[in-house]
Amino acid sequence: MKIRELLSEESIELQGAAAGKKEALDQMVDLMAKSGKINDVETYRKGVYAREEESTTGIGEGIAIPHCKSNAVTKPGLAAMVIPEGVDFDALDGEKVNLIFLIAAPNTEDNVHLDVLSKLSVLLMDEYFTGSLRNAKTVEEFLKVIDKAEEEKDEAENKKIVEQNKNSAENQKFILAVTGCPTGIAHTYMAAESLEKKAKELGCRIKVETRGSGGAKNVLTKSEINEADCIIVAADTQVPMDRFDGKQVIQCKVADGISKAEELLTKAMNGQASVYHGNGKAEATEDGGESDSIGHQIYKNLMNGVSHMLPFVVGGGILIAIAFLIDGFSVDLNSLSLEERGNFGTITSFAAMFKQIGDAAFGFMLPILAGFIAMSIADRPGLAVGFVGGSIAAGGTSGFLGALAAGFLAGYVVKLLKKIFDKLPDSLEGLKPVLLYPLFGILIIGLIMTYLVEPPIGGLNTLINNGLNSMNGASAVLLGALLGGMMSVDMGGPVNKAAYVFGTASIAAGNYNIMAAVMIGGMVPPIAIALATLFFKNKFTAEERKAGPTNFIMGLSFITEGAIPFAAADPLRVLPACVAGAAVSGALSMAFHCTLMAPHGGIFVFLTVGNPLMYLIALAVGSAVSCVLLGVLKKEIHK
Repeated sequence: MKIRELLSEESIELQGAAAGKKEALDQMVDLMAKSGKINDVETYRKGVYAREEESTTGIGEGIAIPHCKSNAVTKPGLAAMVIPEGVDFDALDGEKVNLIFLIAAPNTEDNVHLDVLSKLSVLLMDEYFTGSLRNAKTVEEFLKVIDKAEEEKDEAENKKIVEQNKNSAENQKFILAVTGCPTGIAHTYMAAESLEKKAKELGCRIKVETRGSGGAKNVLTKSEINEADCIIVAADTQVPMDRFDGKQVIQCKVADGISKAEELLTKAMNGQASVYHGNGKAEATEDGGESDSIGHQIYKNLMNGVSHMLPFVVGGGILIAIAFLIDGFSVDLNSLSLEERGNFGTITSFAAMFKQIGDAAFGFMLPILAGFIAMSIADRPGLAVGFVGGSIAAGGTSGFLGALAAGFLAGYVVKLLKKIFDKLPDSLEGLKPVLLYPLFGILIIGLIMTYLVEPPIGGLNTLINNGLNSMNGASAVLLGALLGGMMSVDMGGPVNKAAYVFGTASIAAGNYNIMAAVMIGGMVPPIAIALATLFFKNKFTAEERKAGPTNFIMGLSFITEGAIPFAAADPLRVLPACVAGAAVSGALSMAFHCTLMAPHGGIFVFLTVGNPLMYLIALAVGSAVSCVLLGVLKKEIHK
């Protein structure tokens, strides 16, 4: 099948114009519909939008390749548009896109069209080819450029096969590679092409296994792996790694396979890669290869826990916010007793249902964080041990900081157990994951958390409470700053709880200004993070940017825990920024003589706030301070 068979003349536009990305995608879908290969245009359009929300298909260099595999597609097809003035497409390099190819793939097991689409992806890496497409005056000329390039590509492939058969001299380095991207259509094959071209220039033999959406192609054989000098794994998807045990392996992003092919191949040819072992450990080689830095290992383990925890935080937090909303519209807060206000969010039965479900999701948050950190360190045996450690932290006094510690401790406890039990007879191999690791691992992490982690943090909690009680008559502004900052220190942990308990106790004593400072301090971190993900997008990952706006809801609802995933991912920068802004809001709340007669609820209990306008100003100022500090302190995320 040729590219020309997928691309109809009526689906090509050479003088396109679009005000934005959405308009460009709409025009591309309309062009595709003209080919007659779509049976439900709106369903296909929604599929294109949904794929684009996952991550941009603007691959850089002025090119975008949006795509969708759907039941709405009857036959595989292509549509193309040249936009001379360019359009902002959220491309990876930030530049405008002026050449767009839209892919339509039927939702079938027959993926014969993927070979054609992978060929197109590779051709688009050629600047002369893309330049000729952009400068084409007619549709016929546009198609001739494609036909000619495809023929030359096929000839080059045939020559490459012949040359590879000829150049099998013993003095040539033999490099293997595996490429794969989440969608398995464009980047997978572009990385493979880049590595093959650069290997030819450097004079080494190479074979690349591509793991695209049509499955693994050009699969590496056992004999080839044994013969190889090094293996490059340039993939953002799961790749079977145990087959590379004992070989030098370089692991990197699929984007590095495209942009850093020469660097990767040079390192592989010079023997500077690390030796990979089946248990996930890579050791430095005598040739000077270095294992993954400790800091990067910690970050990867941490992010594994955070990414799995995030859905529980978002889903549970929004459900709790809905519970507050229902009670806020259903009851007269001023008519409630102090005890009834303490149950805000569960006063009506409908609100209580949402609150119960949300609390259940929140209950899993810290165990999931600890469990998946431990799993990242010690593989599946670490999951149960980390989960138990996180549960102890959640039910005790150490909160999310204790869960972080539990995750790492559990992971390394299991790794230690693996080394100890490695000396047991092979006949006991099957008992290790189902009996020995969970039994001893859970016991050890339970003892560590109960006797080493929880006591000092519990003691700190008591010390803080005593200190706050002694300050009750001190400067109101200073006390407000202290209480506001404490609400952000550990976001639901012992320091946060100490400030919150002090605030609720102050309501009973008639000191309503203290509770106002406490609640505003807990509202700032999620709001500030939501703002920062909008104003400083380059400081957050794609996943964090998607989750960021939900923190507006949780922050305004006084659910500080919404900020936990962001704080857990980068505590040394996020926590100081949040603490500073929360302290400013707490101090301003006291300075403006704001009061609060309800212990929870955020904006849904604003009817009980004294001096509400200045309270909102204090909240806005503190959130802005934290937002700016996040933009300054956090490092830019490199794609």
